[in-house]
Amino acid sequence: MPDTLLVIEDERLLGAELCAGLAASGWDAVQAVDLAAAQRLLCERNLEPLVVLADMNLPDGNALDLLEQVRGRGIAGEWIFLTAYGGIPESVRALKLGAFDFLEKPCELERLQMVVAGAARSARAQRRLRDEARLRGDRYSPQAFIGHSPAALEVRDLLARLAQVPFSGLVITGETGTGKGLLARILHHSGPRAAGPLIEVNCAALPRDLMEAELFGHEAGAFTGAKGRRRGLIEQAHGGTLFLDELGELELDLQAKLLKAIEDRRIRRVGGERELEIDLQVIAATNQRIEQQVADGAFRADLYHRLAVFRLDVPTLRSRKQDLEDLLPVLIQEFNARSGHRVETIPAVVWGRLSAYDWPGNVRELRNLVERCVLLADGPVFPERWLHLDDATGAATGQPPGAVTEENRLCLPLDGSLSLDAMERTILSEVLLRNAENVSLTARVLGTTREKLRYRVQKYGLKVSD
Repeated sequence: MPDTLLVIEDERLLGAELCAGLAASGWDAVQAVDLAAAQRLLCERNLEPLVVLADMNLPDGNALDLLEQVRGRGIAGEWIFLTAYGGIPESVRALKLGAFDFLEKPCELERLQMVVAGAARSARAQRRLRDEARLRGDRYSPQAFIGHSPAALEVRDLLARLAQVPFSGLVITGETGTGKGLLARILHHSGPRAAGPLIEVNCAALPRDLMEAELFGHEAGAFTGAKGRRRGLIEQAHGGTLFLDELGELELDLQAKLLKAIEDRRIRRVGGERELEIDLQVIAATNQRIEQQVADGAFRADLYHRLAVFRLDVPTLRSRKQDLEDLLPVLIQEFNARSGHRVETIPAVVWGRLSAYDWPGNVRELRNLVERCVLLADGPVFPERWLHLDDATGAATGQPPGAVTEENRLCLPLDGSLSLDAMERTILSEVLLRNAENVSLTARVLGTTREKLRYRVQKYGLKVSD
């Protein structure tokens, strides 16, 4: 189907010649002889031309006024202006309004076709970006937080409210796997900054010695290995949203610099001499008890209060098990589409076992379970065989079924019955047990830091000594 091109030209013969020449190039060319006719096509009949070729001065006004009007209504498309007597002020205004080009009459048809082709490429790219943004907005609407329980309804209501306001800071709390990242994406793509970038930062994954350079950027030669200038993650989030996941893992000295950047709306790259203005909203997430960290001096109170303009607590899956009725079919449909399977029937025994389980890994654990069961299903029935929820054996020892403990080693099954999180939890619980729940000693044995170990202890709900 050919793309539409609108020609606005009061000289009927010239307009007809332009339409004929462009139609020969594959365009569906439509002619309007004045601004009123063009306005009716664009605003009333909802014509969506990819490119508009307009004479600047028409009997009933200036075409720049029409461009300003359609831009105000959000009507897309590239505009090219033709005029026999255009001045510099009009050219400047046309470019400020987003016109693609400004040509003087007479213009050779071959050159005009080249300019129109360039405008078409630009318009198609913009249309593709708008379509992708619209799809992201649909995917990450508040309805993406699935469930009909009172807790889920309360979260969706707060999401809908926050998406309408230009907040500067928000803290999302909740256990691991509850969907804190999903909520951050919903708030960005449904909010007023949806057109800007969403930069996600996992504070626990940032290298300790490069954390400042990653966040704030650096200039060439700022430190060993800094061969060129690099924009930091905060600078990349300009105009959009900075999502700080695992906020509690941020170093104390960086917390002070982050607070100053948010307060002043300015940053300075490592090794840089000038400050750069930033405009962004900050969403932070943590599965730790951040207030306790503040009380213990492990997290700056001023940064916490600056970020916690709003606070959103994500409920655990075990506290809203009735939402399994909504979550399970959606996840099955997703993995059916990925795998080409057609799992449709969920036996009553499966529902019973899912409802009786406490879901320590929350929605993430449910998602992994559904993926495993759908991929290994032999037919349309959701298989009970691959649930792997029989953890009563490991409940007393802290180990999953199949784990074998010897004096100086721990053997774990690799038959698919154990997830990566379950393996990590088993290793940590066993090493803590052997070291009398001493965090410092366990951290040395595992070759990690006390902070990272405490994060994982809280993540898996393990017991440690004070």
